[in-house]
Amino acid sequence: MLNIDPTTTLAWRKLQEHFEEIKEVEMRQLFSKEPQRFQDFSIHWEDFLVDFSKNRITTETQQLLGDLAEECGLGEAIDSYFGGKSINRTENRPVLHTALRAKNSDSILVDGVNVIPEVFEVKAKMEAFTDAIISGSAKGYSGLAFTDVVNIGIGGSDLGPAMVTEALKFYKNHLNIHYISNVDGDHVHETLKPLNPETTLFVIVSKTFTTQETLSNAITSRKWFLQSASQEAVQKHFVAVSSNVSKVEDFGISKENIFPMWEWVGGRFSLWSAVGLSVSLAVGFQKFDELLMGANKMDDHFRNEKFSNNIPVQLAMLSIWYNNFFKAESEAVIPYSQYLQKLPSYLQQAIMESNGKSVDRNGKPVTYETGNIIWGEPGTNSQHAFFQLIHQGTKLIPADFIGFKRSLFEDKDHHDKLMANYFAQTEALLMGKSEDEVKKELTNQGLTTTEIEKLIAFKVFKGNKPTTSLLIEKLTPESLGKLIAMYEHKIFVQGVIWNIYSYDQWGVELGKQLASKILNEIDSSKVSNHDNSTTELLKSYLN
Repeated sequence: MLNIDPTTTLAWRKLQEHFEEIKEVEMRQLFSKEPQRFQDFSIHWEDFLVDFSKNRITTETQQLLGDLAEECGLGEAIDSYFGGKSINRTENRPVLHTALRAKNSDSILVDGVNVIPEVFEVKAKMEAFTDAIISGSAKGYSGLAFTDVVNIGIGGSDLGPAMVTEALKFYKNHLNIHYISNVDGDHVHETLKPLNPETTLFVIVSKTFTTQETLSNAITSRKWFLQSASQEAVQKHFVAVSSNVSKVEDFGISKENIFPMWEWVGGRFSLWSAVGLSVSLAVGFQKFDELLMGANKMDDHFRNEKFSNNIPVQLAMLSIWYNNFFKAESEAVIPYSQYLQKLPSYLQQAIMESNGKSVDRNGKPVTYETGNIIWGEPGTNSQHAFFQLIHQGTKLIPADFIGFKRSLFEDKDHHDKLMANYFAQTEALLMGKSEDEVKKELTNQGLTTTEIEKLIAFKVFKGNKPTTSLLIEKLTPESLGKLIAMYEHKIFVQGVIWNIYSYDQWGVELGKQLASKILNEIDSSKVSNHDNSTTELLKSYLN
């Protein structure tokens, strides 16, 4: 990929000039002048409708953002991304989670070898294993069928599968899926407390099989299991997703129960691989495959569609517009579906671990903002929590609203109320409430002029708050796959424009190294040299 400081491009300079011209423009004025604004600033694609007309942009903004993408070599970068080139340069790896949901007829080369046959070989193994567990033909050590599955992992080995399992809960079978991630002992023991070891399957997910949190939880789970079963029974109740076969076998897991991971798949983008085994067990392999097919459709859209009609490109460039020109530091993700309650947390890792970088691809400190702080909760709960800040606070917070035309239980009364709030909030954030509107409202309530004057300032809403609305037909495995892949490609586009490496995470490593050192000190009760605060905290802990 090209190494281009975006601030040196002609498009960036023009965007800065353009920003100065329109930064105070009111969106309600744009709508009044542009009767076709929705048609001009929305994309219909398959079962997705993406409306970005409620953003502080004009046709010129969109054109200049497109020029920036062209100048930064986004087209060439997309080709490198899908073509298996080592775009993760600091680790000398390709970034090919897209290969995990590719078609059987595709050919994607890594070091001259087509990886697609191997991907489909693992998928076949996942399908056979999933079918055996769900059907009950594979049984535990006492001859009973499995009722519960415990996924043990952290980061990408937990957040993605846990989010998807929750999102597709409507489609689940009889198996109950549990997730253990935190090294907090209370977490693992509380999860295991109600389970029956005779009917519990453990899926340990760790590429290296050395991650401290995951191994600690796996060892504790095995110890709990062995209180009721023999060491030989471990092979019936524990499987692993890992690339470290020898360590997995040392743990007691048989080789046939090891599902591989590849170096060219980053952890936070790995749910499409065997890391998604718990998802497959929760909903059946066919539904898991539909998830992959949805993601593949979004891959094709992103790879082939022109930038002006490309959903991930448009969403990414909007984020850059707000982050780098309006200096908006955070973005809210508001899914109007309780099933998607874990989506904001998942996107926190995917986006903030990817693009939370301060060094460009030349190894030089960046002189511009990168990354976005991602947060959110489902609507309508979030409306009664933090929406006050978005409506009347001092910060500009662009927000994605994600809604569905049809509910899964087809309770129209509830769904109409939910979606009425979805539409109302984006309209309220756009339009606000003027002083005249407040006066009229309070007058109609019978308040005196004096009472009205005291209240006006508190009840005025400035509006002009940007939102993007995603309206999807229905929450299905396929539509969920499209949605997740959409955000993955948005991350990629932002990284290209900001000239950073999105697929390493060296900032995570320092804390791991220090934690290992400090654990040795805790075990030996000997505190070595630290800053004064850490030293005193450790002494207090040990005493």
